[in-house]
Amino acid sequence: MKNLPPEALQQVAAYFQTLAEPTRLRILNFLRQGEHNVGELAQLCGFTAANISRHLSLMTQHGFVARESRGTSVYYRIADPTVYALCDLVCDNIAKQFERTAESRQALFSSVQ
Repeated sequence: MKNLPPEALQQVAAYFQTLAEPTRLRILNFLRQGEHNVGELAQLCGFTAANISRHLSLMTQHGFVARESRGTSVYYRIADPTVYALCDLVCDNIAKQFERTAESRQALFSSVQ
């Protein structure tokens, strides 16, 4: 982020905002397994196709996913696999925080007994 102009920082913020929605993270997880069409993703996520389409549109706009029309269906795949490295880094960090919290609670619980 060093020396980035304000316009670039706005793009960075928009990128992270796109990831700041649990449904989009679920979509990314499903696409990690391979491409899917909107109907498949809607069924996997438990939402309407219209809802999933809105999420996919934003994710396409920010370069996370690519779309390909095939007949009457549109299939989505990951356009930028580096997003998984970022998500894995964040998820690993959060998992470590949970572990530390659990260890602290266990230590506290043990000292009370």
